[in-house]
Amino acid sequence: MHIDRDVTPDYPLSWQARAVIGLMHGTLKPASILFMRHALALDCAARLGDVVNLLPLRLPGHVTITPAGFSACGGEWVRAGEGLDERKVVLYFHGGGYFSCSPATHRPITWRLSRVARRPVLALDYRQGPVHTLADSLSDALDAYRCLLDQGYAAEDVLLAGDSAGGHLTLATLLALRDRELPLPGAAVCLSPWADLTDFPRRANRWQDPMLPAGRVRWLARRWTAGLDPRDPLVSPVLGDFSGLPPLMILTGSTEVLRDEARRVAVRARRDGVPVRYEEWRRMPHCFPILADVVPEARTAFRHMGEFLAAVAALDEDPPAEGAAA
Repeated sequence: MHIDRDVTPDYPLSWQARAVIGLMHGTLKPASILFMRHALALDCAARLGDVVNLLPLRLPGHVTITPAGFSACGGEWVRAGEGLDERKVVLYFHGGGYFSCSPATHRPITWRLSRVARRPVLALDYRQGPVHTLADSLSDALDAYRCLLDQGYAAEDVLLAGDSAGGHLTLATLLALRDRELPLPGAAVCLSPWADLTDFPRRANRWQDPMLPAGRVRWLARRWTAGLDPRDPLVSPVLGDFSGLPPLMILTGSTEVLRDEARRVAVRARRDGVPVRYEEWRRMPHCFPILADVVPEARTAFRHMGEFLAAVAALDEDPPAEGAAA
């Protein structure tokens, strides 16, 4: 499999995807437009996320969840199936706009990622707003990564992954590790990353996106960047220098309001010499792999992730001969 390429998967849109997209257009997006206008809404959404964590989610019998503790935050170990390579790990950052969701809400992603990566997933319960800041979230991510290294994991055996705000945290963590001259992970996977927190209007897909209102994304970015330089690459990773980073895989939907910043990350990373597999899935909504329990296209996306990770592993096992063309 060639890593550095753009992919537009070809498939007939399933009836399940059509139904979910229609439901999002009629419920999630109008609710976001109506309620996401005040700081109180963030607090209410965070509290609602705590309630969701208490709901039992059905998992396959081969999936095990084990609590994990770190200095300033918690998390959970997710293992799917037998024969996992315990010498390797995926460090996962869940999405939720930096104010909602948790490792528990994102188990449909993490257990499948464990299965295709053939290793345990450590899903980090990092600190979020409105109580905490972007710097707190990044600090937790860096602490968790250092903890894995201290436990004996080799850096090249660690993968970073995240969706939406977790994709932002994935990119910011990579840049921070590189800038601090710490050993870098073997690869990273970003699902629908939120990569640009500067104050710019998102015009592309503002009507087509079935889930995220462009204006509310802009409002949230203003809130999280208050008192910060939004052009700092640790705040808006899309503006960063990606030189020296490991291979990236970026998945996004063609109708997302965040699609263009995902594309820009791919372009900038390639410009800086990073192999990038960029996949744009036709008509898929924001962070669609989390819908894998009901949407066939979302399940297929995990097979693509597994192929990418296998290709990265093959590069590590068979590096190019000295003097050979890259």
